[in-house]
Amino acid sequence: MRTSKLHKKTKWSSERSFILATAAAAIGLGNIWRFPYIAGENGGASFILAYLVAVIVIGLPLMIIEISAGSQERGGVVTTFKKLRSHTKWYGWFVVVLTGIILSYYLVVTGWTLGFAVESLDGNVSTFSGFTNGYKPILYFFISLIITALVAVNGVRLIERLSKVLMPLLAVVVLFLAGYGLTLSGASRAVDFLFKPDFSNFLSPKLWALAFGQAFYSLSIGQGYLTTYGSFLPKKIKIPRATAIIAGFETAVALLAGLMIFPIVFTFGLNPGEGTQLVFDTLPLGFKNISFGPILAIVFFWLLFFAAISSCIASMEVIKTALVEEIKFSHKKATLFASIALLPLGIISAFSFTPLEVSFLGRPFLEFMDLITANQVVVVSGLLGGARIGWSIKKHKTFKLFDIKYRHLARHTIITARYLWVIVLAVMVVAFIT
Repeated sequence: MRTSKLHKKTKWSSERSFILATAAAAIGLGNIWRFPYIAGENGGASFILAYLVAVIVIGLPLMIIEISAGSQERGGVVTTFKKLRSHTKWYGWFVVVLTGIILSYYLVVTGWTLGFAVESLDGNVSTFSGFTNGYKPILYFFISLIITALVAVNGVRLIERLSKVLMPLLAVVVLFLAGYGLTLSGASRAVDFLFKPDFSNFLSPKLWALAFGQAFYSLSIGQGYLTTYGSFLPKKIKIPRATAIIAGFETAVALLAGLMIFPIVFTFGLNPGEGTQLVFDTLPLGFKNISFGPILAIVFFWLLFFAAISSCIASMEVIKTALVEEIKFSHKKATLFASIALLPLGIISAFSFTPLEVSFLGRPFLEFMDLITANQVVVVSGLLGGARIGWSIKKHKTFKLFDIKYRHLARHTIITARYLWVIVLAVMVVAFIT
């Protein structure tokens, strides 16, 4: 029996398992690490409002389209696009390469979470600058890559079992930390920063481009996760309902992350626009000022590492699935090949915040990679992929996904995938050239 057929037999055991595993892949660091630093650099509330519009109007329909395509074609991203239109197979491989590029630096950030988790065990969590004053990021990058590869070889069952317990626990810890943040002296400034938008720049193409970028990144659109995970779906699962729950969960975690981070920022006089290290500078300060902070630090950073590694595993699954289905590699060979291919960019990214300070165009190399791929390439990928799926899948199949009383949402999904993406692409182009 061919390995591709063995691969396709793997299925989520239930809708709940799919939701938790996909939420783990979507939330990862995108909402706890990336969302606060992007919001902090771009005005807070006005960015968040644009982000919410992007999630509801564009993000949800494209999520539904990508998941349903994987579920219908029962294959990874390359196989799915080959079945939809044979000449678009190249796009599937483009998504695989893009996902690999993102994974290369995402493993570095995951390594940071692992490093902080390990340090938390002895009650001495350092600041970000303290953690990166040597070459620990290199070591933890390699450890994160090895863990990702070992789990990916064994399929989705392990991550499913862990997600059922650890994702709800992570949500509880984030909720608690957000509540703690609201007791600090800087809480009122943080609430104003997060929820009182300054409309003077609300129509800025750059702001909307960043909002679309964060929405697509948070929801895993255009990166192959949704199509690949959708291919493991059992029949008769309500895809729109599951998608809405996933999007709602990840958005709630993103907003709670803001309430968790920015009260500490304003209480201790930190810079909200500090960049990629924002979370790793603020939370150690917060934990030092809570009576049981050392225990909470252990729980939080280990759960954050789990969320981060879940996203890495999902990315590896996208790459591995393509190699297994299309090139007929075994699972072990596909995972080993992908892991070796990730090393060059990953190592360069890992050196970004070390004494070598590798940078590109005035930014740390990792930060440059994140801004280019997540804010621009991922959006274009998601728009083009959604359009290809939207025009390939018959309208009646999309309508069948929705209960009768929600058929108007089916129309919006079709319109978004087939037509509305052009407006978003225009915004991205204007933001890029201005």
